[in-house]
Amino acid sequence: MRKLSPRAKLILSMVIFGTIGLFRRAIPCPSSVVALARAVIGLLFLLLMRAARHESVDRAAIRRNLPTLLLLGAMLGANWIFLFEAYNRSSVAAATMCYYMAPVFILLLSVPLFGEKLTPRKLICAAVAVFGMVLVSDVLTSGLHGAAGLAFGLVAALLYAGVVLVNRTLRGISPEDRTIMQFAAASLVMLPYVLCTENVAALSLTPRSLVMLLVVGVVHTGLAYVLYFGSIAEIPAQTAAILSYIDPVVAVLLSVTVLREPMSPAALVGSALVIGAMAASELEPKKD
Repeated sequence: MRKLSPRAKLILSMVIFGTIGLFRRAIPCPSSVVALARAVIGLLFLLLMRAARHESVDRAAIRRNLPTLLLLGAMLGANWIFLFEAYNRSSVAAATMCYYMAPVFILLLSVPLFGEKLTPRKLICAAVAVFGMVLVSDVLTSGLHGAAGLAFGLVAALLYAGVVLVNRTLRGISPEDRTIMQFAAASLVMLPYVLCTENVAALSLTPRSLVMLLVVGVVHTGLAYVLYFGSIAEIPAQTAAILSYIDPVVAVLLSVTVLREPMSPAALVGSALVIGAMAASELEPKKD
């Protein structure tokens, strides 16, 4: 993996993220259980990577940021639960498009929280993305059928936006350390929730289900985050922002071609509007 260029690492991480809905569909477990397994397995993978490189976490930095890291872990765990439930209750394509409303939430929340300016271009892009989301939902033609899944996806997007924004308040801690601690905190928060809400003893996992859980934890969480953080700081922010839209494109293509989930022409247009609007919002206009 170290021989890959930063751009190749980012592209590979986005392709991996784009396939997670496909694997979630193959795991017959409650979303909270899948999210907990993802956090635990991803955490163990990152710790093993650290041990293999003879590196340790920065305990002083962790102590300074501990309350915020615990909050982020709780938000991240809830984000995964809602996202996986969105995959269960709607098509992978629709759930992914709902989830990719997160940039809109980040854009709007950054104004009151951080005093960032909302330019007319960004406001137009946000409005186009919202309209695209309406088309993806098919609410104009089929009413509120499947609305629960879309709602879960939007809540997941809002939680992810919160994770991104709160991460901005962390100080003096490396990306890998903050990821390890957020996975650890998510595991600690989700464990009692899962034990209280699910009959864990009654869960029956086939060898195939266990393999799928391991893939989601190791590949879609541990490996994907290692690739992502190993690339994001080494390529221009604008390039990173545009390449991040490989994720929803892959998810939509797999939804239609592999899962054979129906997608209306309006939903296809809406998907293009969401992805295109958010990608356009990341582009900086040329200065003369």
